[in-house]
Amino acid sequence: MKFNIKHILGVMLLLISQGITAQFYVGVQSGIGSIQSNIAAVEEGNRPGVAVKTGYIYSLNNHFGVGTGLEFSQYKQTISLLESSSTLTNFEIDPSNSAFFYSVRTGNYKEKQTLHAIQIPFFIQYKTNINKGIDFNFRAGAKYFLPVNYKIQVTADYVNGTAYYPDFNLIFDDLPKYGFGNQGNYSASGKYNTKGILMSSFELGFTFAMKGKNALYAAMFFEKGYGSIVDQNKNESYIGYNPTSVLERKANGLYSTDKDAKIQPIAFGVTLGWNFK
Repeated sequence: MKFNIKHILGVMLLLISQGITAQFYVGVQSGIGSIQSNIAAVEEGNRPGVAVKTGYIYSLNNHFGVGTGLEFSQYKQTISLLESSSTLTNFEIDPSNSAFFYSVRTGNYKEKQTLHAIQIPFFIQYKTNINKGIDFNFRAGAKYFLPVNYKIQVTADYVNGTAYYPDFNLIFDDLPKYGFGNQGNYSASGKYNTKGILMSSFELGFTFAMKGKNALYAAMFFEKGYGSIVDQNKNESYIGYNPTSVLERKANGLYSTDKDAKIQPIAFGVTLGWNFK
């Protein structure tokens, strides 16, 4: 699904133009964040994620309001193969335009991922007073999640690349000058091509009135992406094929092995903010 960022920003600016009676906020989110996939061979780990946010809430009445804003988030995680002895195979074309199956086996493969993204939230807020100076708040809505940089750093004890040519029933596993064979102590960096997706977003918390028209906001949040943030049009080997050497193989990453895979961010934790008028 494609999203028009100009339309999203236009709606956001229209709402901001009504912000004379709005309550503005700044805040931070912290918790557990991960980029999840449906690739069976991949094991993902959760690590702390963080986001900074600013925006405003336009009151419709004493209980309901609509909000929008701008957020910058960071996800970090390390992924690996579910079974360290797994061999993953992809279709490749050599310089002579001959097709072959390229099988890659690695030892102790680790892929450190760092994702930076801009998020544009749209939400409805319900609030009600439960005690003097204390309001209960519930927010539900959606976010446009736009990755701006998705870097990976890959290491492995070794990389072994083997070619099978079905047209000739031939296997090549020790031709280093043609890119087939073993390499020890592999290390390389790379990045994923990305696209924007929608996320659902929920917050449940409280505001505590402070001096003037200011308030402290504390809440729990949960966010889940829909669609896939990785944008590619073909399957690739997670360690790329180099037709001239077993060295300098490109780090494509495990998520590149399936162009139809769902690669989705998910996060939960706490939000701390400051509301002001």
